Amino acid sequence: MTIRIRLRAPNGLHTVSLEDTAAVSDLLSTISAVTELPLFDLKWGFPPQPLDPSLYGLSTSLSETDLKLNGTQIIVIAQATGDPSEAAAKQASSSSTNDPTKPAAPLSLQRKQNEALLKDTPEVPVPARGGTMVLRVMPDDNSCMFRALGSAVLSSSLDSMTELRSMVAQAIQADPDMYNEAILQRKPDEYCQWISYSDSWGGGIELSILSKEFDIEICSINVQDLRVDRFNEGRAKRCILVYSGIHYDTVAFVPEGGPTYDTDNDVKLFDAADETILEAARQLCAELRRKNYFTDTQKFSIKCNVCAWKGAGETGAVKHAEETGHMDFGEAT
Repeated sequence: MTIRIRLRAPNGLHTVSLEDTAAVSDLLSTISAVTELPLFDLKWGFPPQPLDPSLYGLSTSLSETDLKLNGTQIIVIAQATGDPSEAAAKQASSSSTNDPTKPAAPLSLQRKQNEALLKDTPEVPVPARGGTMVLRVMPDDNSCMFRALGSAVLSSSLDSMTELRSMVAQAIQADPDMYNEAILQRKPDEYCQWISYSDSWGGGIELSILSKEFDIEICSINVQDLRVDRFNEGRAKRCILVYSGIHYDTVAFVPEGGPTYDTDNDVKLFDAADETILEAARQLCAELRRKNYFTDTQKFSIKCNVCAWKGAGETGAVKHAEETGHMDFGEAT
C-alpha cells in the first residue's frame, strides 16, 4: 500500500509517497530532503497538534504504528539549528515595521511593560452601534502580529502563528515575480525559511499577503500618530490592528449586555464601509497614545539583553547587532 502525504513547508506545498513498509526514519528523511530543512517540527489535524513519529522508534515500519498518514496534511515548521550563519540570516531579515517599503529591522526587541495600562485598558463606547470598542492585548512573544490577526480571522487562534506563517511562505513561493529579492530584502527561499521561525517578526509584507489570503481589508492604526495603514483596501470585511511601534494588538467590539473583559462575545471582523467603527478604533488608539502606549523606534532608549550595552533608537541597535552579533534587545527603563 502506498501512503500519500501532503506537506506544507516554508518552501511550498509538496506531495510525497511512501510504501507502508517504509520505516519512520524513511518518512523523516524524506520530509527533510523535500523541505530542505535539517531540523523541523511537525503538526497535523485541526487545530494543528504536535506530531512526532520518532516516538514509535526510527526503525519501526509505518504500518506498525497507529498513525493514519495516508491522505493527511502535515505542517512542517523550521527549527533553529544553532548554525552561526543561520543566526546572521535571521538578523538580516527580521521585520518590526508595518511599512512594506522600509528595510527590515535585524533584531528581536522587547518593549517595556506598561503595567498600569494593561490592568486598565481604555474603552470607547459606540452608542450608535450598541456596544464598546476595547483593546485585546497580545503576548510579547515575537508572534504578536500573527496572534492579533489570527484571533480575528481563524476559528481557533491556538496555533495561528504556525498557520499564518505557513500561508505567508506559500504565497511568496507561488508568486516569485511579486515577492522578489528586492521586495523581501533577501532571496525568497531564505525569507520563507526565516518567516517560519517562531521568533521572526511579521510586518507589512505579511499583512499584505494575509489580507489577500483571507480576502479582507486589514487596517493597522499607528498609536504614535494615529495613521491608518490599509492593506487590500476595498474588501467587504475588515479587521483592525493596533500598532505601537514594536508590537501589535487587536481591536474588538463588545455588544451591550456583556462585560467588556469577557472575550466570548468579541466581534473582530467589521463591515469595511462602517467608518463609525473605524473612527471609534482611532479614538481608542488616541487614548492609548495619551497613556504612552507606543514606542518611538527612532529615539527610544534601548539595551542589549546579552551584554547590557545601552543606546538610542533602532538604528543604534542595528549597528550594535552588526558589530557584535547580539540580537536580543529591550527597551531601557
